[in-house]
Amino acid sequence: MSLGVAERDQRRARAADAVGEEITDWDRRAYLKIISTELSDDQIARIVEPQTLHPRQEAVLAVHWHPEFIPPDLIRRRLDAMFPNRSQELIIPTQHNILVDYDGYSGVEVDCFSRSFNRKVQLLVHFRTERVAQATVFRSMLERTFRYRARQLFEFIDTLVDDAYEDRLQKAADRAGADENLVRFVRVHAAKLYRLFLEFESKTPPVAIRNKILVHYFETLRSRFDPRMVNHAEMLLQAVKETVKHHFSNEFFYATEEVIEEVRGLGGSIVVPHPEQFWPILLAEYDVDGYEVWNPQSQEFTEFLIQVVGRQNKARKRGDNPILIFMGDDCHMGEKAKDPEFQDPEKVGREVGVQPAWDDLAIRKSLIVAGADRRTVIDDYKARLGA
Repeated sequence: MSLGVAERDQRRARAADAVGEEITDWDRRAYLKIISTELSDDQIARIVEPQTLHPRQEAVLAVHWHPEFIPPDLIRRRLDAMFPNRSQELIIPTQHNILVDYDGYSGVEVDCFSRSFNRKVQLLVHFRTERVAQATVFRSMLERTFRYRARQLFEFIDTLVDDAYEDRLQKAADRAGADENLVRFVRVHAAKLYRLFLEFESKTPPVAIRNKILVHYFETLRSRFDPRMVNHAEMLLQAVKETVKHHFSNEFFYATEEVIEEVRGLGGSIVVPHPEQFWPILLAEYDVDGYEVWNPQSQEFTEFLIQVVGRQNKARKRGDNPILIFMGDDCHMGEKAKDPEFQDPEKVGREVGVQPAWDDLAIRKSLIVAGADRRTVIDDYKARLGA
């Protein structure tokens, strides 16, 4: 469809009104809860009191994690409890398309587009905070990217509530094994969510405007409907999300080269996260400082990626900085604030600074050959950042 943004917003609102049922006080309370950034005493306790401690880990390297709406002081208390004997650290947050500061460093995970191999990619970008104090161009690039990326949520909702997307929805329903009643259930509550968003738009923080808000809203429905039905509804949502991502245009993201050029101009450093999600980036010869070889979602190719870095470093010109090896915990701190019954067991188990592969005996030999360990990477990367 080639409608303008305003026309699409109006069409979506009409479609949501046509599909939706009456919004109740329960719906409003549920919506306000999932967008709230205020923390209860129980939530604070879950954040600052980790279940597992790491007293033997003295070096903490964390350059791929998402604070979301959790305040830095609570994150610091958690890290102090988890790593009581740490003597060396480099901890930089990387919110999606939002620059965030922490203890003198700033970071962001940027969506961009590599036209040479036609893929959206992500870059982890890190700075000393003073270098981006006046970075108006870079901040405007991030703001535009964030706004455009948020449009994917609205395409998600369009697919669920607008009859013009019936074909997409039906194909997703077939993949998810969803019958007509389940599709109707999902459409009704997706429409409610959008109408609630319009009602409380001024109270909805930017960090909440993402695809996950739909899943979070459906999670609250477990207290009102059969949890098995909600589980199946979430399977349908996942199938629809995959369809939306497939059709979502990447042409309006900034080119990867543009982002790299702007970051380098500001004295920043760059790491490629989970490169196996966009393999051609390993051949693109971008001006980056390192590759992430391990991630909770990406553990299959760790040794291969370590070897790739080793081969690239052997081929580099004398005097060029070597490519560094990183590991990412990809921790989403907001997951820890959820009520336990709504937590994703895999995601809530991720911790800032915890990357077991550094100490995995099966991988240690490859790391030793590559000359990589936490302390070495921390020292080298801090030097590049200008510490």
